[in-house]
Amino acid sequence: MGNSLKAIVAFVPSDECQKYLLEDLEEMPVDKMVDLSGRQLRRLPLHICSFRELVKLYLSDNNLNHLPPELEQLQNLQILALDFNKFKALPLVVCTLKQLCILYLGNNKLCSLPLELRLLQNLKTLWIESNCLQCLPEVVCELSLLKTLHAGSNALRTLPAQLRCLQELRTIWLSGNLLSEFPPVLLDMPFLEVIDVDRNSIRFFPSLAHLPGLKLVIYDHNPCRNAPKVAKGVRRVGRWSEETPEPRKRSGAVIEITLNEKPSPPPGIKPEPEAEPC
Repeated sequence: MGNSLKAIVAFVPSDECQKYLLEDLEEMPVDKMVDLSGRQLRRLPLHICSFRELVKLYLSDNNLNHLPPELEQLQNLQILALDFNKFKALPLVVCTLKQLCILYLGNNKLCSLPLELRLLQNLKTLWIESNCLQCLPEVVCELSLLKTLHAGSNALRTLPAQLRCLQELRTIWLSGNLLSEFPPVLLDMPFLEVIDVDRNSIRFFPSLAHLPGLKLVIYDHNPCRNAPKVAKGVRRVGRWSEETPEPRKRSGAVIEITLNEKPSPPPGIKPEPEAEPC
């Protein structure tokens, strides 16, 4: 009943109704954090913008599609969560918050990102998963301190070559996109530690053994015919992940197949289901 009542009250723009949704949040908390997630909000109450020392602001799971220009007053803000809302475009006022380190934009309706995003030069983590992006906005490649990029569940087919400029990037999540080949630019990013390309349409994986920083590669749920080669100690998650990617030649045309390796079935013959899932 409480959530239903909040959903009804959210349609009424009066100050009294907004105060009900905020549960009498009138002063900035001691921990400098405000969490208004799941309050059915359709607009950000302006008095929140007066909390000038605020460091963390969570607005996830509401009905927001815009933000007031007064948000610019929160120049100490380091974490801003806008995921699970109704944004079709990123409000430009967000790009004025130059101390932001973590920005959550997932599960909205974003088709692009503004060029002004480049102003957030302290940004280290960016979540843009589950939006409507058909290509990774090149402005992301200008976020020089970015360490983690979550861009899964979009409609990405390629990655821009400029991504190699992000020398601080360590983790990239690209699962659930439309990649038909392993992004070539990732082969030129030796400092990457985690690569996730799960649930794409990649048929062939190049060797990743030359990436010295790599620790984990996730490539499951792709129609691939091989596993990516990796250096010793790198964990793989996907088909053939526990096997040698290619059979080893002993001499001439004689090929050694270990107990854990299976020969490929002849064309036209459906392979028998494996005992364990890949």
